[in-house]
Amino acid sequence: MSTRLAPPTPLAPLRTVRLAAAGLALIAVCYGLARFAYGLFVPVFRTEFDLDGSQVGLIGSASYAAYCVAICAAMMLAPRWGGRAVAVMAGVAATLGIGLVGASQGPAMLSIGVILAGASTGMVSPPLAFAVAKRVEARRQDRVQAIINAGTGLGVALSGPVALLTLDHWRGAWLVFTVIAAATTVWAACVVPDSRTEPEERTPGSPAAARGSTGRLVPAPLLPPGAMRLLLSAGLAGMSTTAVWVFGRDVLTQVGGISDVAATLTWSLLGAAGLLGAGVGDLVRRVGPRGAWVLITGLLAASTAVFGVVPGELLPVVVAASAFGAAYIAMTGLLLINGVAVYSGHPSAGVGLAFLVLALGQSVGGAVLGRLMEAADAETAFLAAAGLALLCALMPPVPTSVLVSMPAAASHERVRGPGHGQWPERGGTIGSQASRSNGGESDGERP
Repeated sequence: MSTRLAPPTPLAPLRTVRLAAAGLALIAVCYGLARFAYGLFVPVFRTEFDLDGSQVGLIGSASYAAYCVAICAAMMLAPRWGGRAVAVMAGVAATLGIGLVGASQGPAMLSIGVILAGASTGMVSPPLAFAVAKRVEARRQDRVQAIINAGTGLGVALSGPVALLTLDHWRGAWLVFTVIAAATTVWAACVVPDSRTEPEERTPGSPAAARGSTGRLVPAPLLPPGAMRLLLSAGLAGMSTTAVWVFGRDVLTQVGGISDVAATLTWSLLGAAGLLGAGVGDLVRRVGPRGAWVLITGLLAASTAVFGVVPGELLPVVVAASAFGAAYIAMTGLLLINGVAVYSGHPSAGVGLAFLVLALGQSVGGAVLGRLMEAADAETAFLAAAGLALLCALMPPVPTSVLVSMPAAASHERVRGPGHGQWPERGGTIGSQASRSNGGESDGERP
């Protein structure tokens, strides 16, 4: 007779805080230092390695391709290998990539470093989301997920000033980045819980396997109820935000006439404001998922329009950059939370697929808006992106019926909203209500 393995005990509050802090730091390293710092140092890389525009673009595209491959691998491996192992792999990739960039003697070595660094970015979010879903108490999950996700803003905020101060001594800067990445990786190895799927959860027909698909490499079904809407929302959000991310800094300097120093500092402020996006879980509790999504996408639309209409007015641009940073991190946090809810049996897949489609939307949006800027002007392209953000506001990532109808196995507590078939109550959270709908117990609670 087989013995059912009890899920691991939820982390104590202090360990949860440590996980949130280490996760935020690892995200900051992988996004801010390993990925976004490349763009800030492109001028010195052009001079140092005699790169032309096509070579710079090719290296960036290779990094994006590595991101896509890595995020697919991470969302499949996290349940088998555990959140800690895959998160540490992301940190190691970031450390090696950053180190190779700093030690580069030519374009080939630089390219390998940038590709490894890009892979770390794709590898880092799914295992952290998986660890939180498996080991953090259900009522705290949304807040912890949002805090960790805000590490992107912290990374962007730190990389800008460092680039300004160290362009003439860039190798030293990347050496410091390498040390920071290595230390953060060790921290993550000590703090992130193992959280791997137990063998019984991988056995077809077992009680644990019936509750979800965490032991599978690919979630089954691949597109559960709500997945198509989640991915469509992510794609539209990616397309709408690409104007600021890809062209925003150039528009400020080339069209608006703002100095490089002011533009870089504005970019750092954008990243710092992203830390405010960590409060998206609390925003959901106050205004509900639909209200939060409309507020966030409306803020993205307004700030994007400001970049296109008045790129030379520093004060409006600074305000718009701050609003965009906070709204973007909040938006990705909401996609993350909803991804975990829709793929409740395979949370790493929900996060991985949502972020993959977000990146694909940014890639497509960058190409389309680039052509629009050539055919018309920057103002037209940015207003078009703002229009996409408003369209995105009409499509929250998860419809009400999905959160309400998630299967409940002999549960004494069903998901209820302000009326059957409505969004969850404002006082609750998406993640916790999804956990309750799966039989009244979270991944981290003993039966």
